[in-house]
Amino acid sequence: MSDIMKRDEIPSAKSLTKYGVAAVGYTAAGIFLSILNTITGTGFSILGIVAGTVVFLLGISSFLSKDPADKKAGFIITAAGVLTVISKTGIPFFAGVSRTLLVIGAVGLLALGVINAVKFFRGLKKRS
Repeated sequence: MSDIMKRDEIPSAKSLTKYGVAAVGYTAAGIFLSILNTITGTGFSILGIVAGTVVFLLGISSFLSKDPADKKAGFIITAAGVLTVISKTGIPFFAGVSRTLLVIGAVGLLALGVINAVKFFRGLKKRS
């Protein structure tokens, strides 16, 4: 392959910014969801219900955005809020299922963060 790269193979600054911001956002959301799931504990918890409601409202505000990436993140955050509230109601079956789904959601958000970080750093390397 030649030393000269084609112009369209070099990522734009806009796409690099998008990947960088998404990497930070998804990673932070995954960490926050893990902490939320750990701190609020098991069984009935007023703190967990309040925290889940706040997360739900934040997710709704992001879900109403026009950007498709924001809608995806908003849906995940809204679902996390609902699952947090359900897991804190004290009903054993629903609490167990919702806590499992919260862990899966946290791992998924962390994975999205890593994927976007890899895209960001690969694009950054191509630009230099």
